[in-house]
Amino acid sequence: MMSYLKHYIDGQWVDSEGGKRHLVINPATEEPCTEITLGSSADADKAVKAARRAFETFSQTNVEERAALLERIIAEYKKRIPDIARAIAIEMGAPMGLAMGAQAPAGLGHFAFTLRALREFKLEETVGTTRVLHEPIGVVAMITPWNWPVNQIAAKVAPALAAGNCMVLKPSEETPACAAILAEVMDAAGVPAGVFNLVQGDGPTVGAALSAHPDVDMVSFTGSTRAGIAIAAAAAPTVKRVHQELGGKAPNLVLEGSDLSAVLPPTVMGVLANTGQSCIAPTRVLVHQGQVDEATAFIKNMMEATPVGDPLAEGNHIGPVVNKAQWEKIQGLIQSAIDEGATLVTGGTGLPEGVNRGYYIRPTLFRDVTPEMRIAKEETFGPVATIISYGNEDEAVRIANDTAYGLSATISGDPARAAKVARRMRAGLVTINSWSPDPGAPFGGYKQSGNGREYGKWGLSDFMEVKSVVGEPA
Repeated sequence: MMSYLKHYIDGQWVDSEGGKRHLVINPATEEPCTEITLGSSADADKAVKAARRAFETFSQTNVEERAALLERIIAEYKKRIPDIARAIAIEMGAPMGLAMGAQAPAGLGHFAFTLRALREFKLEETVGTTRVLHEPIGVVAMITPWNWPVNQIAAKVAPALAAGNCMVLKPSEETPACAAILAEVMDAAGVPAGVFNLVQGDGPTVGAALSAHPDVDMVSFTGSTRAGIAIAAAAAPTVKRVHQELGGKAPNLVLEGSDLSAVLPPTVMGVLANTGQSCIAPTRVLVHQGQVDEATAFIKNMMEATPVGDPLAEGNHIGPVVNKAQWEKIQGLIQSAIDEGATLVTGGTGLPEGVNRGYYIRPTLFRDVTPEMRIAKEETFGPVATIISYGNEDEAVRIANDTAYGLSATISGDPARAAKVARRMRAGLVTINSWSPDPGAPFGGYKQSGNGREYGKWGLSDFMEVKSVVGEPA
C-alpha cells in the first residue's frame, strides 16, 4: 500500500484541514493500492495563499534562474522514473513496459522541451514605438486526469514554472502517487516554497474551489468536456483565463488504395496502446468501401494478437482500464453498437477469456458502423475500433469532421496525398501514418476539444500575459 496522506503546501508536507481518507483501487486486482487524503476547500485556499505569497518574488526571477531550476528538476526527475512508472502501473494499469518506456519519460520530455523553449523565447521585443513584454500570469490552478497522469501534469507544471508563475496542482484521485512523487522531485530540486503546491482531492471539492477562487488567475484543465464546461462556468465570475484540453473522437482516414499492411499497424496501434485510454486514440477507422473486407481482416488479426495481462508482468500486452466505472461505460458502448446493428467482428462484452478479476476489456472491432451510432460519436476510452465505410474522399472528410470534437485526426496512406487532406481536417493535431504528437509542437483542440495550446513555445506563451509599454526610452 502506497500512502500519501499529506498535501504539499508552501514547501512542507502538511495535514489536511477537514479532508477524508480515500483508497485507490488497483484495476488489475480490484484491491486497494494507495491511500490519500481527499482535500477540502480550506486546503485549496491555503495552497492558493501560499502560491500568491511566493509569486511576489518568483515572478521577478530571470530566465537564467528559471532555466537553472528546470535543469535541477530534470536531474531529480531522472532518479525517480522507476518509482513514477511503478505507481502508474499499479494505479491505472499501464503495463510496466509502457510505463517505463513512455508514460514516465513523457513527463521528463516536457521539462526538457520547455527548457529549450524558454531559452529560445523572446520575452521582450519592440513593435514600432512600443516595447512588448511577456510576463507571468500569476497563480495557476492545474486539474489533471488519470490516463497519462505525469505527462499531463508536466505539460502544465513545466511551462507555468518557466514563465515565472506559481501553481496549485490537483491531480486525479485515481492516480495520485505520481503527483506526490513529482512533489518530492520539486522539493529535492529546490523549488522555492509556495511556487509548487499539491492538494490531492476530487473535482467537486478541490477542483471547484480552485476554479472559483478569486486569487487564481488561470485554470489549466485536461479531462472530459463535461467537466471542462463545469470548470469554465465556475471560473466565469472571476474572469480568469481557462485553458482546456478536453475530449476527442479521432478519425483514422485510410486513403483509398493504400497498402493496408504498411499503413494500418502504426495507426491502429493508437487504439490499443494504453488500453485505448488516450484522448487522441484514432478509434473511427474510415475505409473506402472497396477495401472494407481487407481492412476488417487485418485489424481483426491485430486485435486478436493483442494479449491482456498483469501490468506488473513483462511482455507485450495491454492492461486493464482504470476503474469499474470506466469498464462499465465501455461495456455499455460495446453493447449499444450491437443493439444498433453494427457487426461485431471480434471481442465484445465481458472479461477476456481466462480472466476472472480486474477491469480488463476484450480488444474489440466492429464493422458496418454508421456515423449516427453511439459508438461512433462518444469517446470510448478503451481498446475498441470501429470501421466506417466511405465512397469518395469528400465523403470521408465530411465523416471525419462530423463530430463535436476536434482534438486530433489521423490519416493513413501516401504522405503527399495525406498532407493535402490534412488541411481539410477540423482538428488541432493531424498525424500521418502515426498517432502520437510531437512534444515540441503545439497540442490542443478545435470545437469541444478545448482551447489554448500546450507543448513547446506555444505552451509557454499560454501561461503568460502580454504587456505593451509605450514611450519606454531606447
